[in-house]
Amino acid sequence: MNSKEVTLYIDYKSPYAYLAKDPAYELERELGVRLKWLPYTLHIPDFLGTVEERNPHNWRRVRYAYMDARRLANLRGLTVRGPQKIFDSSIAAIGMLFAQHHGVFRKYNDVVFERFWKRELEIENPQAIGAVLNESGADASGFADFLAGEGRAEHDRIAREAEAIGVFGVPTFVLDGELFWGGDRMWLLRERLAGK
Repeated sequence: MNSKEVTLYIDYKSPYAYLAKDPAYELERELGVRLKWLPYTLHIPDFLGTVEERNPHNWRRVRYAYMDARRLANLRGLTVRGPQKIFDSSIAAIGMLFAQHHGVFRKYNDVVFERFWKRELEIENPQAIGAVLNESGADASGFADFLAGEGRAEHDRIAREAEAIGVFGVPTFVLDGELFWGGDRMWLLRERLAGK
């Protein structure tokens, strides 16, 4: 068994982070690594522009990305419906931290990803995220305070630390300071973990 720790940065509004979720669980199970899941909330306008300011090149990239994500999701029986706006996923990300603190991360992670990509969850709604936390087995009565204080500070600190080591997108895996961006780089991460 491997006792290595791999950090994995995700954002619930990234279809590619969603597609990397189950293979990441497999990585843990098959190789015995410990995955440290952390939120990295993407600011979409930084690299794809705002909806109003996108040029034709940006729109081609966006259309391709969602077509590609749907194609990959369909192969695995998953649903990926393109979002109808640019979401601020920080509330769901802070919910992830709350879920981790309460030992219900895996259930929360699965529910948020699946429902968001089916357009069944408003990830910007604190009450909706609180309901998922309750459903996942956490007592969400303290979530509003966590969201406004300690959770927001932790979320922002994690983002600063991620950027300091070079993180710019998700999913990003980090092993011993080496970054692997995208689910399509998991094969290389596996080789590193195997010592090749």
